[in-house]
Amino acid sequence: MSEIIAPDARPAGKSQSAQPGQDAKKYIGEVSDIRGGHHFDAARLESWLRDKVPGYSGPLTIKQFDGGQSNPTYLLTTPTAKYVLRRKPAGVLLKSAHAVDREYRVIKALSQIDGMPVPEALALCEDESVIGSMFYVMRHVQGRVFWNCQMPDLSREERAAVFDSANATLAKLHTVDYVAAGLGDFGRPGNYFERQIGRWSKQYEMSKTEDIAEMDKLMAWLPANAPPDDGLSSIVHGDFSFHNLLIHPVEPRVVAIVDWELSTIGHPFGDLMYHAMEWYRPSGVDTRGTLNGADLKALGLPSMQEYIDRYCARTGFLFSGNVDFYCAFNLFRVAAILQGVAQRALSGNAAASNASEMAALIRPLAKAAWQHACAGGAV
Repeated sequence: MSEIIAPDARPAGKSQSAQPGQDAKKYIGEVSDIRGGHHFDAARLESWLRDKVPGYSGPLTIKQFDGGQSNPTYLLTTPTAKYVLRRKPAGVLLKSAHAVDREYRVIKALSQIDGMPVPEALALCEDESVIGSMFYVMRHVQGRVFWNCQMPDLSREERAAVFDSANATLAKLHTVDYVAAGLGDFGRPGNYFERQIGRWSKQYEMSKTEDIAEMDKLMAWLPANAPPDDGLSSIVHGDFSFHNLLIHPVEPRVVAIVDWELSTIGHPFGDLMYHAMEWYRPSGVDTRGTLNGADLKALGLPSMQEYIDRYCARTGFLFSGNVDFYCAFNLFRVAAILQGVAQRALSGNAAASNASEMAALIRPLAKAAWQHACAGGAV
């Protein structure tokens, strides 16, 4: 579900050893030879690059990022520059999924906004004959990726600064005048949660491989408990988490937000509370770890409520709604997304080499989501 554009971005810090339950070879940001089913005609791509990307000069070397669960992503290296290519996967795809043209459009628009940390979008190719599917090319951004949200190799001060920069970056994104940025038709404002619940319920039903009672319960409970529409809307990233933030190589600040596949116009609190999953994600369901149960004071990090308050101070928004609804909604959404990953793994067109492992996480995520729903009033 996420791809990274830093070729050597392992979990930042002194140690490169895997966390419990992780395979060090599967860190997002690792590159390797192109995997089976993801090959294309490199000579034809290079011809297209010479025509469409200003200043391009070969020869070209291509590697594939081993992270990500959706759109195959490649590192393109020449003697003078590095680029990143993101493409639709091959095979039969779910409707509205893998819209790389939308990714290209949003980062191209946001790159025109002063101080907005996004990669430079260089060219979009809608001609599937070039490499077999639609793709776009963007400028490579060098940065660190913090896979473990506790960032164990940073000092308290550095860790606090990285989190605060992420908070400020999300606040900046949510206060962009998206109409003025040319994104007025990028999504439909209003009823965001109802539409998202409907979308992911349908996607889950179309891709499910086994019956999970909690998912059925959530698909009934969430629509009835969505917060009323308050008219607030913004650009939402859809997957705003530290694995999609590149941090400056030596400074504790965000230099790029990547993987815009799930972006749209929606309610900013959906994005905020997805990002806040670092605090409420149950242990054992995600190799990114969790702050749930951690000693936040020792880590130098705020509580979830303090983090939300800091975001509201920056945006001017008044946070409202049932917190347990937001938690249940986002855990359900992740479970539905991973169900699509599992289905693609069975079909042989998943983007990441460890996609089949994601299937084991769906049921525990659903159970955790239902626990929040119960805390939020479900019976």
